[in-house]
Amino acid sequence: MSSIPFDSSGVFIAGLWRPCASGETLPLFNPSDGSLLAQIARGAAVDIDAAVAAAQAALDGPWGQLSAAERGRVLHRMSARVLEQADELARLEALDVGKPLKQGRADAVALARYLEFYGGAADKVMGETIPFAAGYTALTLREPHGVTGHIVPWNYPMQIIGRSVGAALAMGNACVLKPAEEACLTALAFARIAEAAGLPPGALNVVPGLGEESGAALAAHPGVPELGQGRRAQARVGDDAADPVDREEQEGEDDPLAQLGDAEDIADAV
Repeated sequence: MSSIPFDSSGVFIAGLWRPCASGETLPLFNPSDGSLLAQIARGAAVDIDAAVAAAQAALDGPWGQLSAAERGRVLHRMSARVLEQADELARLEALDVGKPLKQGRADAVALARYLEFYGGAADKVMGETIPFAAGYTALTLREPHGVTGHIVPWNYPMQIIGRSVGAALAMGNACVLKPAEEACLTALAFARIAEAAGLPPGALNVVPGLGEESGAALAAHPGVPELGQGRRAQARVGDDAADPVDREEQEGEDDPLAQLGDAEDIADAV
């Protein structure tokens, strides 16, 4: 466990590292040899509640008050720090996910590029004015969803954080990130990078834990109107998020499937 350069056993809520409410932890194993890497927090619904409240407070406070250009500058600083720490992030990803160092470094560079891209896009997404009847003005405004939830799978944590959390932050949302319990070290490292880059407290919150506990609580939370998740999360999301979440985004693969409770026998459907 000494190979991990930070305490991995806490949750990151409102800009502070602290134990989860229960104080419980989960073991994190190196998939290449089965050795124990670290202990991570076993977050639960109460921690998700705190994270969502912190995200909403950030929207109502310093993060929500930043201009789009200022948000972009924060993301650019985050991108630069990711590149500075690319070798260490690659090492963590290799330990945690079991992929080669070369691939881990490529993922770190991709994370930096996502942040750079979305940072540049932050002040370039705008509404439209629409030709209409005389005496009327018709226009559209693009507004943040608010608090967004992000359930990230184990296989490409850094890349998926970049494309989901990076985009959400650029557009002015505040994020609650639930990384996979099998691989969450780079998610925790990313929170530290965001903190050092000056992201306001509460704009990003990270709650590790089991999918059926903290993941399910995030998917079902009424204060989270937008949820992004990977393929493995979708089995839970179909039922848990059906009512409160306006829209779900998957990680971008070509075979999503959600079977809801009132579906006919799946064998007959196939």
